[in-house]
Amino acid sequence: MHDLVEHAFRNWTNDKTPVEARVTIFEQIRNIPYAIVPEISNADNFPRILDIGRGSCSPKHLLLASMFEKLGITVLLVVYPFRWPSVEMDVPQDIHDTLAMLPDDHHMACKAVINDRLVLIDATVDPALEKLGLPVNKSWDGISDTMLAVEPSGEEMLFHPSEASMINSVMVDQLHLEFYARFNSWLEEVRAI
Repeated sequence: MHDLVEHAFRNWTNDKTPVEARVTIFEQIRNIPYAIVPEISNADNFPRILDIGRGSCSPKHLLLASMFEKLGITVLLVVYPFRWPSVEMDVPQDIHDTLAMLPDDHHMACKAVINDRLVLIDATVDPALEKLGLPVNKSWDGISDTMLAVEPSGEEMLFHPSEASMINSVMVDQLHLEFYARFNSWLEEVRAI
């Protein structure tokens, strides 16, 4: 495990019960400000989320999966197709216009085996974005399903963490890169209010 991940794991789980450890990991990852950073949204570079201090669903859930596995919890990565226009938030007109042009995208979360049940865990949206009406999982009991951050437009796809390199969850064409830059900038403006 990457040194930064190992250090964060020790800090977040030291002297905690198993339930407290997984809740703390979830909360720490959820609290990382949401931003789409393509260069860390893959199986090789996701630990850099801890350096950069921001990231989207993919690096957040790759980190969560790696830490839950360290707790001895079986985890699957779950990917949902979705449409950006279906995400309910009041965005500036230029972002709204771009959202309408984007093709289907993909959202990653985790499913973990807890008490012999597959539990949905979504740590995507940080609490500062609740003012936009986005679904923030403010608390998690460490046992139950959380809310999903998006409205799926198709069937979920499950992957073992060893298959993470097969998941292409971030588009890197010019339209998407311009959208990410503008969207991330706007999210920072929202957080500052």
